[in-house]
Amino acid sequence: MAVRAPRPEDLYELRVPTDLALSPDGRWVAFGVKAVAPAKDGYRTSLWLAPADGLAPARQLTVGAKDDTTPCWSPDGRALAFLSDRGSVLQAGGGGAKPGKPEAPKEGGTQVWILPFADGGEARQLTDLPKDIEGISWSPDGRRLAAVSTADSTEPEKEPDRKPDDPPAPDTRLIDTLLYQFNGTGFINERFTRIWLVDVESGAAELLTRGRHHDGDPQWSPDGRQIAFVSDRHPNPDLGWRSDIYLVTISTKRVRQLTPGRGRQAWGSPAWSPDGTWIAAIGNRDWKRGELAQGSVWRIRVRDGEAENLIAGKDLEAAATMNSDLFGGANNRARWMADGRWLVFAAPVEGSFELWRVEIDGGRLERLTRDRHYLNRHDLVDMPRGGARLAAVRASPTDVPNVVVADIPAGHNGAASVKLTQVSDLMGEAWRGIRLVAPIERWHEVDGRRIQGWFYPAPSSSKRSPAPVVLEIHGGPATLYGWSPAWEWQILAASGISVYASNPRGSQGYGQSFLTANVTDWGDGPMDDVMAGLDALVADGLVDPDRMGVTGGSYGGYLTSWIVGHTDRFKAAVTCRSVNDLISQMLSGDIGGPVFGMHVYGVHPWDDWDLYHRHSPLTYATEIKTPLLIQHAEKDLRCTITQAEELFSVLRALRKTVRLMRVPEESHELTRSGTPFRRVDNLRLIDEWFRHFLIEGKTRLPKVDPNRG
Repeated sequence: MAVRAPRPEDLYELRVPTDLALSPDGRWVAFGVKAVAPAKDGYRTSLWLAPADGLAPARQLTVGAKDDTTPCWSPDGRALAFLSDRGSVLQAGGGGAKPGKPEAPKEGGTQVWILPFADGGEARQLTDLPKDIEGISWSPDGRRLAAVSTADSTEPEKEPDRKPDDPPAPDTRLIDTLLYQFNGTGFINERFTRIWLVDVESGAAELLTRGRHHDGDPQWSPDGRQIAFVSDRHPNPDLGWRSDIYLVTISTKRVRQLTPGRGRQAWGSPAWSPDGTWIAAIGNRDWKRGELAQGSVWRIRVRDGEAENLIAGKDLEAAATMNSDLFGGANNRARWMADGRWLVFAAPVEGSFELWRVEIDGGRLERLTRDRHYLNRHDLVDMPRGGARLAAVRASPTDVPNVVVADIPAGHNGAASVKLTQVSDLMGEAWRGIRLVAPIERWHEVDGRRIQGWFYPAPSSSKRSPAPVVLEIHGGPATLYGWSPAWEWQILAASGISVYASNPRGSQGYGQSFLTANVTDWGDGPMDDVMAGLDALVADGLVDPDRMGVTGGSYGGYLTSWIVGHTDRFKAAVTCRSVNDLISQMLSGDIGGPVFGMHVYGVHPWDDWDLYHRHSPLTYATEIKTPLLIQHAEKDLRCTITQAEELFSVLRALRKTVRLMRVPEESHELTRSGTPFRRVDNLRLIDEWFRHFLIEGKTRLPKVDPNRG
């Protein structure tokens, strides 16, 4: 087979697994597969099925032009519930009036469907709520489903009677809360999620929780009498980032808060113990560090809410997020083994995202997997002879995402790793002939901290003639890079540009003190960390010090803008969806308000305007000499496009070498899950920008193709 370099348009062939579920007997894995739609302006997700022993190829279960997601087995394994919008009508995109606009199925189009597995047959629609359904779980007896929806009634909202000469109804939004918008969703004011009970036989739906709250992630107790769910039912939830676990009794609909404490805390991903006396959760209750506190694995007693941190002192992050532009992760959930002695969870270590288990009594910790990879979206079922079977999605820098299965013994496993068996081959021949660069692990030390990095050498590079290099910086800042795939880096390497990425202070996966080491210091300290890694590459003769570029997204965009305002060592830069003005960032978008700034700098912007001014990259824009491409999506509600406009206005007024790249219709997630043709265009533009300045040695802006449209 001929081997070729990767191309941006290879993304059109990408198929990645999404949610997965093991059958109760452990013999089958059902999972979603996300692929690019034929028009390349959207995605389609279908359900697939693979035998867990890997002895036969995975096969497609559902076929159609819509999305089938969230597979969920009935307790007896005879049926598969899932969510589908196959009954909806697309309002735009996919052949709509405005090609290229993100698709928006009609409200209420996503409903629960049931696919008979044991007896065969076609899927049938179970629910018909007037609003979309977002999540489901089976009752232990298989007679009901818990479903999450913004619907507050089974009846659709009636359109008001309007005479021909009446003016349109007022559409001005009147807002009294900061929780009124969310990136990727839009306006969420007055859209509260509730939990419904659905009869599996008749489809009759009954509202279980009520009120102006966001209730989600329902999990049934083993006896079927209660449901645990996640919500924030405290006064003024928009003024504090908090989530708690609540219990609702099915017979009375009475709700009580389970998680302890009244301060700012974050709990999620509830999981009942086999005997129903405990609930495991991922979270923290340290309000002083808020989101900067590592997520731990807890067990909470159902009777009285007594909580115990099961991995206290282990310094692991059980709520971490690893970056990849090929597929997304999922919320981690700790899962019980059948005997109630162990909890299995995921956490990163030295850039690998691994599976672990902790013994309930005594806190013994065992690492179940050990490789240079990214494991996520895991599910677990008990096996008849003891132990458990596990399924997960696995990827690495040179392996596209696929489904793997492993068996976990019941007793102590010691230092042995479980064997992972791949049960899907989603890309088949499509990408086998693509030459991918394997990274070289790098470590260096700054201020007494060990910093991990990955160097992707361009195939054309050598010590005699080192290639140019691009420094990549991740967002968050509380996320991490690691042994996961990054297509942008492969594209740059194929163009003859090496890539270096690292985890500066403030990254997840290296302990609590490392995570909080950037508090009150988003700029200078992290800049020292990433620059030291680059300097080590220069000292080793691996990169050309006169042809260096820098880029990053979100917080990575912040640090990119900060760096080019503090050094002129770089010949080109791309700042993506970046934070440039800390004051406007902390007071706008879906995280604007009184919380985020306190987490980062310990003071509100309005209490110390000068502090935020000093720590804003915009303050140093006049010092920027590096040719800068400012990329931003117009519907980004995490870091709004004013961040790009402010920086561009200053640099253009100063006649700097700068270009603004506005991406229509996209959110903060452009590079990870944006419209396919825009993701490809983004890769091309970034690659062309760095080739123009680093390979071709140009100093003026590249010409714009007049045929771009």
